Amino acid sequence: SIPPEIARQMDEIQMQVVLERGLKPNAVVDRQLYTPEQLRQKIIQDFEEDYSPEDARTDAQVLAAFGLLNPDFDIYTFYIDLLSEQVAGFYDQKTKEMAVVQSETFGGVERMTYAHEYTHALQDQNYDIENGLNFNDEACDADSERCAAVQALIEGDATLSGLNWFTQHATSEDYDSLMEFYNRFESPVYDSAPDFIALNFTFPYEYGLVFVQSLYSVGGWGSVDLAYRNLPQSTEQILHPARYPDDTPIPVTLPDFAALLGDGWEEIDRGTMGEWYTYLILAKGLDENARLSESRAGSAAEGWGGDAYVVYRHPQSAQTVMVLHTVWDTAADAEEFAAAFRDYADARFDSSVPDVWTGPDGVHTFHLNGDTTTWILAPDADTAAALWESIP
Repeated sequence: SIPPEIARQMDEIQMQVVLERGLKPNAVVDRQLYTPEQLRQKIIQDFEEDYSPEDARTDAQVLAAFGLLNPDFDIYTFYIDLLSEQVAGFYDQKTKEMAVVQSETFGGVERMTYAHEYTHALQDQNYDIENGLNFNDEACDADSERCAAVQALIEGDATLSGLNWFTQHATSEDYDSLMEFYNRFESPVYDSAPDFIALNFTFPYEYGLVFVQSLYSVGGWGSVDLAYRNLPQSTEQILHPARYPDDTPIPVTLPDFAALLGDGWEEIDRGTMGEWYTYLILAKGLDENARLSESRAGSAAEGWGGDAYVVYRHPQSAQTVMVLHTVWDTAADAEEFAAAFRDYADARFDSSVPDVWTGPDGVHTFHLNGDTTTWILAPDADTAAALWESIP
């Protein structure tokens, strides 16, 4: 149960957020206070419903193919620990429940969190996050790049709304509470995260906020609301707000290579990498010695136009096949990425032939063709060549 004084503050914050954000509520939100342990159990329950340990093992194998993670990294347990540490509140778009993690007081952190999460409730009531925005598990599995862009809009909106609430309505006690929280807050799980996971975790909040602020600066919340009717389609648009909404991704497809690979090979993932993950591969890969500078990696990824990737796994031999086929905005952009990728690959792998490298996971080949590039990982050079020849 929520103590009457906290419930009164919640009601007050809701009214203030409605007036600030300009979205009208059309339903009463179920509110809960969770202890940290109750939150952890909720996270575990949600994971068990939507994300299995087997899903996590597959994701680790896919990320390992791109040099971002060790294939045996326990993503499942890590994310449970990370969310248990980082989440101060949440709105559940499936159950329509809003929760705030209970601490000793309902102070500045909890009150600003409540403003942020109540904005999510207003988004859901006005735009239907699951169905209207098509932001759900099935849609995100089918198109993770679009999903990342929509999540950035949703979280950037709520972050700006929460910040505006704090600026206009926070008390001196709220400020003191917030400063005290930041001075004593420790995040050992987040601090131990592989670099790309840490950056990807904050992407929808940090880059989403900048994206929404760019909309807000043009026409206030009305411009933000319009974005829900013309959703961003790529992380490129989030990273470069000036490219929204006109610069949409170029459709790219890859064939089914199963017949070429033969018996025993299983397709474990297929999708779009996007500009953001292209940058992460170059700048935040697992091999620190192969990382490019953030500025060079960002510049090399910036000409992204569209891509498609596919990953196959042979369970008996533990071998992996990966193909990443990218279309760039111009041939010059493709050449810039090619130069960056070659430096990255030279630092990461052994090579005696141009654009062919040998690593512990197999043979990597790279092809530059006009405004397209193709990165292939295969068990041997002959298989890599056959894959390349099979791409239309």
